[in-house]
Amino acid sequence: MHERVLFGAAYYHEYQPTDRLERDLDLMAEARFSVIRVGESVWSTWEPENGRFDLDWLQPVLDGAHRRGIAVVLGTPTYAVPPWLVRLHPEITGERKTGQRIGWGARQEVDFTHPGFRFHAERVIRKIADRYAGHPAVIGFQVDNEPGNELLHNHGVFQRFVDSLRHKYGDVQSLNDAWGLVYWSHRLSDWADLWTPDGNVQPQYDVAWRQFQADQTTEFIGWQADIVREYSRTDQFVTTCIAYDRPAVADDELVRRLDVTTGNAYYAMQDGLQHPPHGPARQGWTTTGTWALYLSADRMYSSQQRPFLVTETNAQSIGSPWSNHPAYDGQWRQAAWALVSRGATMVEYWHWHTLHFGAETYWGGVLPHSGEPGRVYREIAQLGAEFEAAGSLVAGITPDSDVTMLYSVPSKWLMQKYPALAKEDGSPDERAYHGFFDPFYRGAFDAGLQVRILHTSQFTGSVEEHPILVVPALYLADDDLLDRWIAYAEAGGHLVVGPRTGYADEEARVRTDVQPGRLSAAAGVWYDEYSNLDADLSVQGAGLELGDDAAATRWVDGLQLDGAEVLVGYDDPHFARWPAITTRAYGSGRITYVGTVPNPALAADLFRWIKPDSWSERPRSVTVTSATAADGRRLRFVHNWSWDSVDLKIPGPARDVLADRPTNGKLELGPWDVRVLVEDQ
Repeated sequence: MHERVLFGAAYYHEYQPTDRLERDLDLMAEARFSVIRVGESVWSTWEPENGRFDLDWLQPVLDGAHRRGIAVVLGTPTYAVPPWLVRLHPEITGERKTGQRIGWGARQEVDFTHPGFRFHAERVIRKIADRYAGHPAVIGFQVDNEPGNELLHNHGVFQRFVDSLRHKYGDVQSLNDAWGLVYWSHRLSDWADLWTPDGNVQPQYDVAWRQFQADQTTEFIGWQADIVREYSRTDQFVTTCIAYDRPAVADDELVRRLDVTTGNAYYAMQDGLQHPPHGPARQGWTTTGTWALYLSADRMYSSQQRPFLVTETNAQSIGSPWSNHPAYDGQWRQAAWALVSRGATMVEYWHWHTLHFGAETYWGGVLPHSGEPGRVYREIAQLGAEFEAAGSLVAGITPDSDVTMLYSVPSKWLMQKYPALAKEDGSPDERAYHGFFDPFYRGAFDAGLQVRILHTSQFTGSVEEHPILVVPALYLADDDLLDRWIAYAEAGGHLVVGPRTGYADEEARVRTDVQPGRLSAAAGVWYDEYSNLDADLSVQGAGLELGDDAAATRWVDGLQLDGAEVLVGYDDPHFARWPAITTRAYGSGRITYVGTVPNPALAADLFRWIKPDSWSERPRSVTVTSATAADGRRLRFVHNWSWDSVDLKIPGPARDVLADRPTNGKLELGPWDVRVLVEDQ
């Protein structure tokens, strides 16, 4: 059992223009910090010249942290290569296009598969691990940082890609058949005929290429982890920091060789956390909207289906110098407790001290440029005291789930190059997969439901564990997966299918059946026509109660009824011929087909029909999530995401953990407030 949620920040004493180590560590201790992350960004400090190592500079940091009871996560610096290595070995430079090297001056510009890079990387990893693995402050290692930033086109990478295809398919004729290379005269006569990916437009090629790139990242991180484990103690973990939008990462595969999932959660602050949100929000490596913050946490939990560490999250404004929106009072507490409510066992800020130089000068830290504690520090210190007081009760919890959503990294990859959705200006939407996926997640969230995200590799078909299974836009699916969905519904599960699901097999070959392929008969609908939408369509309920704002957006499947009943139809002279949402009892369960991208109102109405919220009487700005503590006690996390104070009735006896008093059946929440409740037993 974890003693408490680890709490702290990334700390780079080596970046500071003055020596303030003792003052920094004292301030951390006063803020109840229990962990810092160090060392991952400064290979040129660890090894100033080829073969000359300086390992002593970190000793005072570790010693000082240990004296104050602050643990340390030690990073390997392989994602930021020193200039001397590039000068001596320019051949290790990565290529974004074949023969075109990445310019230097940022980070992750290297071909990490190159033997020359591996030699030097292994040497510095071993030096650091050998020196500090035995230090009592070190509780774990982070190898590399945010891997998978580039799709590498280097000669050696491409040749290994060809070898991987040769091993998988055996001969070129099998590859020709699998990829349909008769098209546009792409049939190969020899493996040497395979073209480089730069100008490729064959979807089957792209699916294999993206999977291979992710495999390279997984191998690289696993290689580092194995080296570190030669030195680490059995009580130390090995992980890496995942940025989930990186193009060459399959997170469920990457973490199999790691001890714990670790990821980043960057989000829009101020009005970006207002709930319900106002207007649409574009998502990227940062998120906008309370629901999207929870989605980030649920994605991290999904990697291993167990609690995770947050290595980086907002201390102040994160991003460009022209985007400065530090949090309102209370929002740091809200965001941190939201992450914990979905399984975070560590919350670390990026970073401790706002930098005075470099590309991230305006990525604000816990302390401002002056280094003097201010509003940010005070609230984060309050949060540290709360984590300390809550102790083991909130560490290592199992978050509840009402709805399970199935996630497909390969489908996301394919839709990045061949998106089914367009942006408002008509250009292709490289986030098309999330353009389908996110509205369903948000709909469940707005309906007061909690979501568990599963990768396709993790789906067991258990109705007991996952009574509601939502599958939007899972474009690439083999026959076995489709059959397991059907068997799941037949056994009593409620299968909710969204557009583009099952349209192609695992090689991105479109099925010859009427769509949605093998699901058609069980779902009681089929279609052979579909359309993008340039404007939202009004909808009408026909068995499902809808609010005035419900609408269909971006996409329409031309559904034909074949045993299903209509839940929602379109209010449009052309599209009214087809239903928008249908449902059909199947076996002991049910299959509901959603033939459009629902707007937030329609999606929430759909999920309220699927599963009513037991806290439906709460104010709209309030969210309630629940979990089971490691000792079996039941927890509820209650947030008020607004400027308005609210009162809330509590169904059943509970104790306010942070105030250490009984609720007596009600809560009063101030603006941007959060409470943690433990149910009385």
